[in-house]
Amino acid sequence: MISYPIRTGRSRIEGRGVFAAAAIPRRAKIGEVTGTLITRRLARRRARGQQRVYLVDVSDSQAMDCSGGNQLRFLNHSCDPNAFLRIIYCRIEVYARRDIATGEEITVDYGETPHDRGMTCVCGQPGCRSRI
Repeated sequence: MISYPIRTGRSRIEGRGVFAAAAIPRRAKIGEVTGTLITRRLARRRARGQQRVYLVDVSDSQAMDCSGGNQLRFLNHSCDPNAFLRIIYCRIEVYARRDIATGEEITVDYGETPHDRGMTCVCGQPGCRSRI
């Protein structure tokens, strides 16, 4: 379910990204990331050796494989994101941290990554922490 109009397109951060197709007000629920619920153990196996992963831990034992999910699977990381993820009963909801302008890329902070030794951050924000 997506509550505000969005589009995907080429991102200056990495590959494809999600962009607001209309203004989104602060604290608004943008939508829910969809996918298939799998074990965290299987998620770690799927992430091994991959440059791009569409996996989100939703509990101590489960993860969401979003590779076949909706457009929100293309959310990119930023060290200064304009949105955040909220995990409720194994559902991944996306909310605006601040007002998001039409055409602006919607970003979230990925937090910890399943990649060995983390990933290099390429968000380009002032104060970027360089690693995810």
